[in-house]
Amino acid sequence: MHPCADFAAPETAAVRPRPGDRLAALDLGTNNCRLLVCEVRPDGLEVVDSFSRIVRLGEGLSRHDRLSEAAMARTLAALKVCAKIVARHRCVAVRCVATEACRRAVNGPDFLRRVQRVTGLTLELIDREEEARLAMLGCLPLADPDADRLLVVDIGGGSTDLLWLDRRAEPEEGEPGEALSLPLGVVTLAETFGREVTPEGYASMVEHVHERLRELDPPRATGEEGAVEMLGTSGTVTTLAALHIGLRRYDRRKVDGLVLPFAAIRTVAAHLRALDNAARAAHPCIGQGRADLVVAGCAILDAVHRIWPVEHLTVADRGLREGILARLMGATLADALRPRAAA
Repeated sequence: MHPCADFAAPETAAVRPRPGDRLAALDLGTNNCRLLVCEVRPDGLEVVDSFSRIVRLGEGLSRHDRLSEAAMARTLAALKVCAKIVARHRCVAVRCVATEACRRAVNGPDFLRRVQRVTGLTLELIDREEEARLAMLGCLPLADPDADRLLVVDIGGGSTDLLWLDRRAEPEEGEPGEALSLPLGVVTLAETFGREVTPEGYASMVEHVHERLRELDPPRATGEEGAVEMLGTSGTVTTLAALHIGLRRYDRRKVDGLVLPFAAIRTVAAHLRALDNAARAAHPCIGQGRADLVVAGCAILDAVHRIWPVEHLTVADRGLREGILARLMGATLADALRPRAAA
């Protein structure tokens, strides 16, 4: 049996929430711990509470293959807060997922058991394909209905997960789309290439990610057949958007759904690379927790754009948690695309 089999998704019937019920989704990643609590309304879901904390669970993982005691202690403190929030709202359905750091760490399964013992939260270890599909499901409301092909890019701390979806294809059994995943994220890349990056080091970062992407034999947009829309969900993408529109304090309402030209992305990324960590940390839309990681995120996005040279990126301040909530409501990618396929 796989050592993480205890943390696979339970085989249960779909939840059928009723108006007034509250649902919770928790995403424990390599860098962040995020919780979203929503109430079911007749016209959809309404956010009633949220929590986000940079915990750096995967710090040092690329060198030691283990979660450090300090990182686990920081994460447990955040998860205790999440458990209290879930209990306070009396959520009828809760799904908590762990991603790349717990997938890679040799002590990941032990840590998940410790989380359950200490906080009462059961974290499900999802694979990269499920992570990509949930991120797509969470971002789908932002997609252009006229785009024939969609690419969701989820730049995480320990991995970069992509889902390519051709909406012109005939519906098949199961969930549609082709998932791709790189075990490279902002934390792992920054630890490999260093926190302060020279122009030459940045070029090496981009080339490294580009080569790893090419090894996956990614699907390409060929010719002029149909529009391709790229959606980006990550702290890197939302930070680039916030800086582009000149926010002095981050405002999700002004960022989520923003269509950002890649020419603007290149300009903002070049500005970020010219700053040192202290200057990046001083910006309220970046902060200390992301100052040494955002350049690595730019390199990943740059490499992705080499493979798919679209003109614009749709910025999503949503993703995995929203996808989890949609799934708790019974939604699937196949259901979301079926009306279009039948049109």
